[in-house]
Amino acid sequence: MNLFKGFGNGFGAYGKALSLIFNNGLWWYFLFPLALNILLFVGSWFGIASLSDSVEIWAKDLMSVEDDSTYFAEFLKSNSGYIASVVGWVVWFISKILLFLLYGLFGGYIIIMLMSPVFSILSEKAEEILTGNKYPFNGDQLMRDIVRGVMIAFRNMFIELGYMIGILIVGLIIPVIGGIIGTIILFFIASYFYGFAFIDYTNERRRLTVKQSVQFIRANKGMAIGNGFIFALAMFIPFCGTTIAGFIAIVSVVAATISTHKIVDLSNSSYAKNYKPEGTDENATVVDEDIKAIGENTEEIDEKPED
Repeated sequence: MNLFKGFGNGFGAYGKALSLIFNNGLWWYFLFPLALNILLFVGSWFGIASLSDSVEIWAKDLMSVEDDSTYFAEFLKSNSGYIASVVGWVVWFISKILLFLLYGLFGGYIIIMLMSPVFSILSEKAEEILTGNKYPFNGDQLMRDIVRGVMIAFRNMFIELGYMIGILIVGLIIPVIGGIIGTIILFFIASYFYGFAFIDYTNERRRLTVKQSVQFIRANKGMAIGNGFIFALAMFIPFCGTTIAGFIAIVSVVAATISTHKIVDLSNSSYAKNYKPEGTDENATVVDEDIKAIGENTEEIDEKPED
């Protein structure tokens, strides 16, 4: 598909995705990113606080030297509480900065990995609404879908990190490229890989291997960029980008299913429960039943004794 046409397909599906979500009672899926944001906030807050407290206690014990009567040892012992508090605060501050950088660089992939089970089910539900396809529940298959979603996120994250390092190195040599141009390039690279992750949930139900999925998305890279564009844009918002991106991801997954269905007729999936080969319809089924009934009546006649 043409790059710009594909971008329009991927980006334009967002409006249809919102209608599908709210018209079919799928709005409650937004509760999952809300719960995830609360868990991440509470977990990171208490985790960092616990780490800084542990370091503070360790530092205080380290400075409590009982057998050493030198001036320096006495100084450390008498000021151990104050010094340990400073050390604990430094650890708390550095941990906050590292966490902020972690979410800033990889927050999108953290969301995709943690919410992979939700995205897999939501994508399947969107396809059912679009096509009527129903896939029988299979616990093993669901686990494979989740593992695949996480592995795809890891794959894309490390590839994007490689591009990031490459552009950073070039930027040190040519500052102009490392500035505005490098940022724009990285933005579209991130959009592509985010869209890749969202589209792959549909590709997995089509039973495409990872290699086949990569080939499909490369052939439709415009669609992938268009699908991941808004999610990547949210990730560029300072401080609250990761929080907002979690809600946008719900729409992105549905939009990915819609845009894929536009270029690949998902209703022809032979893996769906209600799949019928081409050329068969309800009338054909009725004819088959009539033929079967005629056969049964013929057998009854043959079994009657001759007069």
